[in-house]
Amino acid sequence: MSVPSHTTSRPAFNLEALSNYAVLAAFLAIIAFFAIFADGFLSLDNLVSIILNKVVILAIVALGMTLVIASGGIDLSVGVSIDLSSMVFVMLIAAGYGGFVGAVGGLAAALCVGLANAALINKLKINPFLATLGILFIGETVQRVATGGGNPIYLTRGQYAGTFDVIARTEFLGVPTPIILMALCIVAVYLALHRSVFGRFVTVLGDAPDVARYSGVRVGFHTSIVFVACALLSGLAGILLSSTVRSYVPLSGDAFLLDAIGATFIGTAINSERRPSVVGTLLGVLLLAVMRNGLLLIGWNFFWQQVGIGVLVFLVLGISFGLRGRSE
Repeated sequence: MSVPSHTTSRPAFNLEALSNYAVLAAFLAIIAFFAIFADGFLSLDNLVSIILNKVVILAIVALGMTLVIASGGIDLSVGVSIDLSSMVFVMLIAAGYGGFVGAVGGLAAALCVGLANAALINKLKINPFLATLGILFIGETVQRVATGGGNPIYLTRGQYAGTFDVIARTEFLGVPTPIILMALCIVAVYLALHRSVFGRFVTVLGDAPDVARYSGVRVGFHTSIVFVACALLSGLAGILLSSTVRSYVPLSGDAFLLDAIGATFIGTAINSERRPSVVGTLLGVLLLAVMRNGLLLIGWNFFWQQVGIGVLVFLVLGISFGLRGRSE
């Protein structure tokens, strides 16, 4: 009697594993494309410019957004945190205070945004989307009133000299200070989200909020910490932004909102559990920064860059989650 063979056929490709590399594949393809068609793309000056002018600020904001989204929320007020921190920082500098006082004041303004979000969400039980949307509208109005209808504040050489330039125009061991600050933020958020009890609680809040409540997790406390941390990180980004351009431009923080959300969700595509992660978010930030820089070098203006970024997000997430769905 012949014994039947019980061989298991294996698929030619592991679609789930393939989906995890969609972002990396897109990143490498974009670099190759711009290396060929964008003059000067791979030059050292341009690569340094990408890191300093596009990656640093967006990465810091996106790290805060990663914490919020990991907890199951969303923060539409990161632009307000950036702008109010920038506004207070520059106003204090213009009034004759030093860079330290200006930075503390700017972070305090961002802290107020985070506390307001936490109060609306935890005390009044307002949905994070609606709560932060309301803060967005209020923050934009505050900026217009404080600046006489939305007038930029430019600093003269005498105002920004000295401690002001220490924030964005100094180096330590050859590494620019903004990159050092970004690295510190990356390490702090990575340890908090991926290597601590706090991070496990935040993940449970995002995956199963009811289970978190019944398990005794202090939902209000952890939610507050997440939104305050996001606001403070965005406030730091606002200070770096003003230190770089030596001015405050009302509503300029709004430009980082969608990119921060996009980078965070792009980052989930390389996570097998489809959760936000620090490493994934940073890859998403690099992807968007390289895309914007390359499109600028080939002559696309800001509005067409937005179209290109939108198409990129659709393609990366569509391919990644599409392959993921077919593998299930």
